[in-house]
Amino acid sequence: MAKTVTVIFGIILVLLGILGFTSNSLIGANAYFVADMTHNLIHVVLGGILLAVAFWASGNSVFWLKVIGAVTFLLGLIGVLTVPSAGGSLLGIAATNGASDWFHLIFGVVTFAVGIYSKNE
Repeated sequence: MAKTVTVIFGIILVLLGILGFTSNSLIGANAYFVADMTHNLIHVVLGGILLAVAFWASGNSVFWLKVIGAVTFLLGLIGVLTVPSAGGSLLGIAATNGASDWFHLIFGVVTFAVGIYSKNE
């Protein structure tokens, strides 16, 4: 199950990152979920890590689900605590807003929980 979830979450992150590079009202500089180029690249890289783990090191899927979940949760928490909900810069690195921060909190908790309760194939 862990490999399957790792693939699904990896695809979600990569697609979110790619979507952020297109002009749309969901993800982007002036969208519901604020994300700049750095933010989108982070999504693509984290998703790529999950996909690489799933296909080349599936025995480590549980570990990487926990790591990506914890990192995503912590970034969301830092965003909720330090960035105005209307938007701003997360740690001076990437643009974010309240909607993005709450998405990261939820996605991080879900990803970490799946890592805790999954077993490697």
